[in-house]
Amino acid sequence: MGHGSGYGKVILFNDHFVVHGVPGIVAALDRTTDAAVMARHDGEIVVYDNRKGTKGYTDAKKAQQKKSIEVMLGLMGVTGGVDVYLSGDLPVMSGLGCSAASSAAIVRAASNEYDLYLEDERINGMTYEMEKVFAGNPSGIDNTAAVYGGLLRFEKGAMQPIGVMEPFEIVIADTGIVADTKAMVEGVARRKIDEPGKYRRLFAHAEMFEPLATSNLRRGDLIDFGWDMDDNHKLLQELGVSSPELDLLVGIAKDAGAYGAKMTGGGGGGCIVALTPALQEEVAEAIEKAGFRTLRAAIGTKGNSSRR
Repeated sequence: MGHGSGYGKVILFNDHFVVHGVPGIVAALDRTTDAAVMARHDGEIVVYDNRKGTKGYTDAKKAQQKKSIEVMLGLMGVTGGVDVYLSGDLPVMSGLGCSAASSAAIVRAASNEYDLYLEDERINGMTYEMEKVFAGNPSGIDNTAAVYGGLLRFEKGAMQPIGVMEPFEIVIADTGIVADTKAMVEGVARRKIDEPGKYRRLFAHAEMFEPLATSNLRRGDLIDFGWDMDDNHKLLQELGVSSPELDLLVGIAKDAGAYGAKMTGGGGGGCIVALTPALQEEVAEAIEKAGFRTLRAAIGTKGNSSRR
C-alpha cells in the first residue's frame, strides 16, 4: 500500500483572476489530505473517504473524485483498479483546495504503490490534469500549492516563493455551501465576453495592485496587506463570484478586528479567509457565535518536505 499527502490552501489575492493569467498569491495551509492507495485487479475504483467537513461535500464530489482517479491511472499507464483511502486533518470545505490536496495525495500514494518514483514536477502535472475534472479550466494555483507547499506568488505556468520572517495566523470560515467551482469559472469566462469593458477594468485593477500586495506581504506589513485583501474582495464582488453568505462572514471578521478578510477559492459559497495575527481567537469566536464553522490555521510555514 502506498501513502502520500497534499496540502490545503487559501488564495490570499486574485482568486479567479489567476485563471486568466493575472498573478495571484496563494498560501498552503498547515493541514493536509492524506491518501493510501492499494492496487486491485478487477478494474474497480473504490474510494473510502474518512474526511470531515462541510455536510454533503464528499457526496457532491464523489463522481468527480472517481473520474479524476481514472485520469491519473491513464496518465500513469496503470491497468486495473485501486482502493483509495482518504483521511487527514484538512477538513473538506469549498475554497480550501481540497480536490487538489486529495489529488496530490493520491498521485503520491499511487506513485509509491506502483514504484514509479515520480518527482514533484511530474506529480504537479498529474494533479493539474486531475483538477480539470473538478474545475474545468483550472489556473494551476491549487495543485501547485498542494504539491509544493509554502507561500507563493503564482502566475500561470510559474511560481515564486514569498519569504516571510515568521508564520502568521489566519481564520477560515465556512458558509456551509458546497460550491461548484467549474460553474463559477465558466460564469466568469462568459461574463468577460458579454461585458468586455467592465471586465477589462476589473482585470486591469487586479493586475495593477498585485505587485504592491506581494511587496507588503514580503516585507511583513500585514496591516497594509490586510487592506489589500479587503480591496481584492470588493473586486471579486464586482466579478460576480461572492455571495451574501461570504459577504456576511467578511463583515463579521472585520468587525471582530481582522486586519483583512476576503472570499477564497471559487466563490458562490465555500469559505472566507481572515488575516488575524494575534487576534485569531477573537475573530474565530465572533464567527462561531454567528453560527458558522471556523478553522484556525497558520500560513507562511516551511514547505512540504516533512509531510509527504
